[in-house]
Amino acid sequence: MLEVVRFGIVGGSGVLVNFLIFNLLLRGLGWQAMTATVLASCIAMATNYLGFRYFAYRDRASRTRSQIILFFVFSGLGVVMEIGLFWVGYHGLGLHGVLQSNVAKALSIVLASAFRFLVYRTWVFQQDAHRTA
Repeated sequence: MLEVVRFGIVGGSGVLVNFLIFNLLLRGLGWQAMTATVLASCIAMATNYLGFRYFAYRDRASRTRSQIILFFVFSGLGVVMEIGLFWVGYHGLGLHGVLQSNVAKALSIVLASAFRFLVYRTWVFQQDAHRTA
């Protein structure tokens, strides 16, 4: 249960970063929606690595090159899922308004986060066998 709470804290801060950057770029600077969501998602992914590594999964295997590579590969897949889902809402369903685009963004984040949780705990931040023995 503590793992889910920690994942939620780090994920929540990543969502906040994602939304802040997305809305700053889209509404504040007038960027295109897809460009704004891609950049916001990538920045959130990078900040989340630190939170997952040093807070949520700090008791898991030590930092290795393969762990970092796996994190960014699976995070990249999560970003692709998130962007695809956002595209469906924004372009496919015409959710262009401020509230509507943020709802599309939120739903895409929630669905992609379920995938991320499973792969992070299963493959990226694996439990160290000698630590649990």
